[in-house]
Amino acid sequence: MPKISVCIPTFNRMNLLPYAIESVLKQTYQDFELIVCDDGSQDNTPNVMSQYTDSRIQYIRHSQNIGKSNNMQSGFNAATGEYFIKFDDDDRLTPEFLSRTVAILDRDYSIDFVGTDHWIIDINNLRDETGTQENSRRWGRTNLPEGVVDNLLEVVFVNQSFQIGATLFRRALLQELGFVQLHVQNCEDSDLFVRLALAGKKGYYLPELLMEYRIHSEQQGIARAIPYFTDKIRYLQNYKFENEKLEKIRRQRLLETQLLLGLRLIETGETLQGRELLLASQSFSTAKAWLGLTLSVLPVGLRPWGFDLLRRVSSSNLWNILQYSP
Repeated sequence: MPKISVCIPTFNRMNLLPYAIESVLKQTYQDFELIVCDDGSQDNTPNVMSQYTDSRIQYIRHSQNIGKSNNMQSGFNAATGEYFIKFDDDDRLTPEFLSRTVAILDRDYSIDFVGTDHWIIDINNLRDETGTQENSRRWGRTNLPEGVVDNLLEVVFVNQSFQIGATLFRRALLQELGFVQLHVQNCEDSDLFVRLALAGKKGYYLPELLMEYRIHSEQQGIARAIPYFTDKIRYLQNYKFENEKLEKIRRQRLLETQLLLGLRLIETGETLQGRELLLASQSFSTAKAWLGLTLSVLPVGLRPWGFDLLRRVSSSNLWNILQYSP
């Protein structure tokens, strides 16, 4: 049985997938199995995978698209290692990731998972040092000390400091919690870390840049934003925290996400549902909800123009958020 199971879920990423695979094969720690689970790719992914002859690589191909979380779960179900990591097909591990994280889990059996910091890279595999520093600061890793995290729920929910693709878990722990929620195809990583914290599990933070997270154009677009915000609402509605501070943040984020989704739905012509969400979110931002309601009376064909104009002329955080889709 291998020590570590590495899972790479993939879908139509034949040009980037080999970089992810090679980053595993080049690890300084070699006691692993690699599971590539394919969510019904329609490109040349099967032919790409046929070129790999390493016996440690297992390729699971679904004949049709079964959804992101379902695909991830299929890879997890096939895993046999003591430890487990899942990272996306457009990202990479640095050569020392496995050796540095497995050493911590081997040394202290009370630790349930180890998360690290990560680089930001572009489509050409170039590291963005400024972007990396800003990313670490934005998600609260700059001031997060090495070691077991005491206030884990706050760190994973408020700061969202842990990134699932840069985290090595004990597989038995994930079996206990059920790994990902199959009804949530986005935000499944945030949901997992919250469940880990609520279950009293112990997370360790290693402040080293041991993974590479790629930023590229395929991640953007309104078609990706709408299902993301839809699932984020579902994820936030799953919880009600006893801690008053955390509960206030949860409610605020729920209203903000309803606002963002409502605006996106109005932009694409789903007017009634969009208006309902904007009305529900007015306590978060009456002015921005009003702007969205005003744009909803425009003919559908003119709405993208109206939203694009607002994005260009506004410098508020909301409209900056609207330009980003996970």
